[in-house]
Amino acid sequence: MNLYYTEEQLAVQEAARDFAQNVLKAGVIDRDRDMTYPTDEVKQMAEMGFLGMMVSPDYGGGGMDTISYVLALEELSKIDNSCSVIMSVNNSLVCWGLETYGNEEQKKKYLSKLATGEWLGAFCLSEPEAGSDATSQRTVAVDKGDHYILNGTKNWITNGGKSNVHLVMAQTDATKGHKGINTFIVESAWDGVSLGAKEDKLGIRSSDTHTIMYTDVIVPKENMIHEDGFGFTFAMKTLDGGRIGIAAQALGIHAGAYELAVAYAKEREAFGKPIFKHQSVSNKIAKMATDLEASRLLVHRAAWLKDQGKPYANAAAMAKYFAAESAMKHAVEAVQVHGGYGYVKEYHVERLMRDAKITQIYEGTSEIQLLVIARNILKGQLHEPMYSLSQ
Repeated sequence: MNLYYTEEQLAVQEAARDFAQNVLKAGVIDRDRDMTYPTDEVKQMAEMGFLGMMVSPDYGGGGMDTISYVLALEELSKIDNSCSVIMSVNNSLVCWGLETYGNEEQKKKYLSKLATGEWLGAFCLSEPEAGSDATSQRTVAVDKGDHYILNGTKNWITNGGKSNVHLVMAQTDATKGHKGINTFIVESAWDGVSLGAKEDKLGIRSSDTHTIMYTDVIVPKENMIHEDGFGFTFAMKTLDGGRIGIAAQALGIHAGAYELAVAYAKEREAFGKPIFKHQSVSNKIAKMATDLEASRLLVHRAAWLKDQGKPYANAAAMAKYFAAESAMKHAVEAVQVHGGYGYVKEYHVERLMRDAKITQIYEGTSEIQLLVIARNILKGQLHEPMYSLSQ
């Protein structure tokens, strides 16, 4: 693994940093408070190519590597995690799943619009009784010959109210268990697709999160992805890559909180000197810096393995687990460094603390990541590339 970034990767990082600092930061507090969807900001993200970074140029994407993607996500996540999760879902879950497993007609019809940001996508797996246990799908699709009839409810759907395309996991044959699940491309404008109220969340408050209901939705046969019974595998394979995106988001939260804590500790004085010179504070910041570098290496290793075509599911689980836990821990510590100022919105760290919590929950809870890691250890599936720093 090359620990030095290429000129192209650095250019992506710089562009993302500039966008986050000069565009996203100005209104992030107001958007968070009012739960205002970042319409203009998402449009600009699309124009910059951030919504289809890894998609082939053949379908309007940027054709970039995963390292570039996580570098951009980190920079956006230092400032606005509502925007970064919109970007992550469209890239990691929707575009990647379609490009990897969709057929040519599906890619031409849907992927090109999603990669350019003309359309936005949503990944519809979670249900009222199917969160961590994704096999318990109650949404059903009944085969009617030349189409399916889709009925069910999906919960906690990012981009739910703004998306044009949904990738919906549904049970087509309950007797087969998880092997009877399929994935369908559903357009939000179709008859029978309806929304619940926008969720009032602890963090990532300006991102669009809804319950989506499907009532007798007619889905053409050609809108099923891959072969019959592939839906659960599709979801799990797609989430492996998605976890790299959320790990990068957690990394960005951690980095943003760290940078704010360092700047504040150098400026704020107590007992006649900057609080950075008090060991109780400097120790906190030293621990933040160490865990930050550990998170970054884990995230970038998972991204590198994915780019090299090597097994990366376990690396992604490790990266998401460690980065999410570290982000939560050190966002709290950053608030503590700020003292009373850390408890008010003006100083940004309290928002980062609230945003950090979701990284321990969505796209697989921390507990699920540990389960994935433990199962791979038990199976002896920790491959040599997991520990090698040379190609």
